[in-house]
Amino acid sequence: MSRGRRRSMGNEHATDRRAKFDFEVDFSNGGGLQGQGFRLDIEGEDISDEELARYVVEDMRLLMVKEVRILNKEIIAEGHKRPDPS
Repeated sequence: MSRGRRRSMGNEHATDRRAKFDFEVDFSNGGGLQGQGFRLDIEGEDISDEELARYVVEDMRLLMVKEVRILNKEIIAEGHKRPDPS
């Protein structure tokens, strides 16, 4: 089973969780990027700000990142949107 999905085999009623948050990214060569109301599929019941920041940088393939700030984070029960890669 893929690491990206939390559902166990045969448990069709498992609740997916998503993090809903705002973020700010500063780049070491100047400039920045902001996101509001961003949603990301997560495993488990919670996720750290550091892990969310890493996912934002990796998923968006950002380079030369100096700092990432996670703001207004909340965990919501909502079905995952990414297709199951299996």
